[in-house]
Amino acid sequence: MSVPVTYFVHGTTTDNENKLSTGWRPGELSGAGKKQARALGEIIKNKKFDAVFCSDLKRAVDSAQLVFGDKYQITLDSRLRECNYGDLAGLPNTLQDHLGEYVFHPFPNGESYHDVEKRVADFIKFLKINYSGRHIAVMAHQGPQLAFEVLCNKKTWPEAIAADWRKVGRWQAGWEYVVE
Repeated sequence: MSVPVTYFVHGTTTDNENKLSTGWRPGELSGAGKKQARALGEIIKNKKFDAVFCSDLKRAVDSAQLVFGDKYQITLDSRLRECNYGDLAGLPNTLQDHLGEYVFHPFPNGESYHDVEKRVADFIKFLKINYSGRHIAVMAHQGPQLAFEVLCNKKTWPEAIAADWRKVGRWQAGWEYVVE
C-alpha cells in the first residue's frame, strides 16, 4: 500500500533575506517567514494528516510549530535536514546556479545531494514500513524536496534541480508525493 506525503517548506529565514547559504546552521525565521508559516497554517487548516514529520533544524521546527500548532505531534527527524554545505554555510548564496556540481561531489567538508538522497530513501523506507496507507505531512528544506522528486517522481537530479520551484518561482501550499 502506498503512503501519500504532503511536503511543505519552511518559511523565509534571515539568511534567505541576506542571500546567505544556511545548510546545517539552525537558521532563524524572519518576520516574513513567520507570517508565511502562519498563513500556510490557515490555508491548510482543513487538511487532515495521520502524522507530521519535520527536519530537526530550527527554521523547519519553528515553521512546523507555526503551521501545525497544537493540532499535531511533530516528530523531528534528522534525515530531513538540508544538505550540509560544509565550509560554504553562512557564506553568500551563490549555490543555486551550481547545485548540479554537488550531486555526487560533496560540498567542501559537507555532503553531496546524493548523500541527501540516501537519507531521504531511508526515511521513505521507514514510511513504507510504518505508515502504509496513512497521509503524512513533512516540513523540511530544498535538498530533501529535490530528493523526493528524484525518488518518488523518478526525475534525474538535473531535471529536479532545473524544475525546482525556487528557480521557476512557483511556491505552493504543499507538494504531493506518493511513496510506493
